[in-house]
Amino acid sequence: MTVPEILDELGGVSRRTFYRWREIGHAPQGLKLPNGEIRVWRSEFTTWLESLREAA
Repeated sequence: MTVPEILDELGGVSRRTFYRWREIGHAPQGLKLPNGEIRVWRSEFTTWLESLREAA
């Protein structure tokens, strides 16, 4: 998944907020491509979302 796809799935979270979550380790693990873009496996994103729901 691309960052815009993730932000869309999260319902309007800003790009800055997502990158802040990455900085502090609260975002799903992703791969940084040679061109600087980030990709997240859908399964990793789903697992991360479920962990947030369980914590709430």
